[in-house]
Amino acid sequence: MSWMLRHVHVNIPYTMLREGYLPVFLERGINPEIGFDAAALDSFLEGEAGEIARKIHGRHLRVTFHAPFVDLSPGSPDPAVRALTRKRYEQLLKAAGIFHPLRIVCHAAYDWKRYLYMRERWIEHSLDTWEWMANRTKSEGAELMLENVYERGPEEMLPLFKALGAHRAGFCLDTGHQAAFGSAPLPDWVETLGPYLGQLHLHDNLGTWDDHLALGQGGIDFEGLFRALKNLRETPPPITLEPHRETDLPPSLEYLEKVWPWPR
Repeated sequence: MSWMLRHVHVNIPYTMLREGYLPVFLERGINPEIGFDAAALDSFLEGEAGEIARKIHGRHLRVTFHAPFVDLSPGSPDPAVRALTRKRYEQLLKAAGIFHPLRIVCHAAYDWKRYLYMRERWIEHSLDTWEWMANRTKSEGAELMLENVYERGPEEMLPLFKALGAHRAGFCLDTGHQAAFGSAPLPDWVETLGPYLGQLHLHDNLGTWDDHLALGQGGIDFEGLFRALKNLRETPPPITLEPHRETDLPPSLEYLEKVWPWPR
């Protein structure tokens, strides 16, 4: 496959990796970003996971994690919800001790429609969660990345990164979420949060929904994004492609080759 595979990770749910896709990743040399949901964590077997991890690292592939996110809220005013969120992250960290991921991506999870009236309290609770998670992630040899989803603009996430500066927590820019749910233009995100940028999640859409299209099949200006990133840094940030259909991976790799501004 494309030389670009050396530079990227590709998302894969843990259950799909376990139940059939592991040989595909091993044979094609695809670096996995392994996603965990509640079902995957509750059915997790350390021995089975250890064998999967051994095969992945035996092929010298790099691993990143995507944390569970459905119904979790790191800044919830309800302590029981925050406790459940930590419980799921505790389960994920046990898996991290087996797979040794380089980065763990979590949704920052600020939704102005739900939390605007309690924003300061949400930030306070959220920082308590993320400081704990960043320290635990660091103890596993990984870095914590906070990803945008429903945030309208970078200013809604900026207080988190300013406060977490000493905890090795970085920003994961998700282009599809920014286009579908954000209101600030993409250059504003790069300008404001560029100093904290630690990872990219790349997928395309038409700006109305989170379609997870192949790169180049929607309306996102990836060429402009990569020009801006090239001016910002001499080396590419870690990148994860998030195709929701297997057939979308080859065209995404081909498109990424065309807009890639760094040396191979």
